[in-house]
Amino acid sequence: MNNLAYEKYRAVKIENGKVYQDFVVDACWNLLGLAIVQYSSVLYQQTVGESKTGAEIKHDEQFARTGNLWIEVEEKARPRPGPYVPSGIYRSDNTWLYIIGNYDHVFIFQKTLLQALYQSGKWRIIENNTKTSRGFLLSEQEANKWSAAILHPLAADKIAKVIGNMSKLGHELHEATKRNLAQLDLFQDIAHGSRSA
Repeated sequence: MNNLAYEKYRAVKIENGKVYQDFVVDACWNLLGLAIVQYSSVLYQQTVGESKTGAEIKHDEQFARTGNLWIEVEEKARPRPGPYVPSGIYRSDNTWLYIIGNYDHVFIFQKTLLQALYQSGKWRIIENNTKTSRGFLLSEQEANKWSAAILHPLAADKIAKVIGNMSKLGHELHEATKRNLAQLDLFQDIAHGSRSA
């Protein structure tokens, strides 16, 4: 994968992750009464943590297909030579809850428990296909055993419809603005101050 292709791939993954985070924030509030207050700035995310609550949320898009959760221990922002940096369950921040799953199954773990599982030596560390993450696979059976809580929103079909509809709506709105060029003229006139109130 060349750099440009990877950057596009990464941008899609980041946006998908943000949508999933918002979904989990709602699910945790509605189903558990747990308020997860997300930080949005890179500064806070890198110096404090992902959230005021101390919860990190990860979308595992492969879980439905593989039956395994990807538990990250190290990462690189982009494929490159050189060492990995601690991340996931080894990020040095305020995280104590590690929430991972998909739109049908959300697993909530204590981060220290996942660290203890890793340190037991039972799980083999592997590298992902893009060579940007290292971690271990936790089977669904093991996740059921070790998680502190599991939510079953069963929303994968619903979220796919919403995203599909939003994509269609965005395209339709874009096409509508192209057809009505008088609106564009109006905005240009206002921007240049040629219309008075």
